Amino acid sequence: MQIRYNWWSDNKKSKYGAKKIEIDGIKFDSKRESDRYTVLKYLESIGDITDLQLQVPFELQPKYIMDGKTVRAIKYVADFVYKDKNGNTVVEDSKGYRTKEYLLKKKLFEYKFNLKIKEV
Repeated sequence: MQIRYNWWSDNKKSKYGAKKIEIDGIKFDSKRESDRYTVLKYLESIGDITDLQLQVPFELQPKYIMDGKTVRAIKYVADFVYKDKNGNTVVEDSKGYRTKEYLLKKKLFEYKFNLKIKEV
């Protein structure tokens, strides 16, 4: 497993202090997220989970046109989505800081898809 730290940024500090990390050629926004990826890859390798996906988009509201202008869709992007041993879909987000925008999207997601977001 190859790990590279913050090599593609311009050394600016992130808004919430997270350091970008690359593992297996995948760029992660934080060490927390990359650590969780490592655990999930292991769980998938021993058969505890299946169908691991990263950065999965969910449309919370489609785009629409109002007064002749297109209003963009609202999307939530989950860090990880996978199936547990019972075949249930698990949606995970690696959170260090829960912004107001995230909390609103979480509510909309859980209402629309009837799934809980597991925060790690």
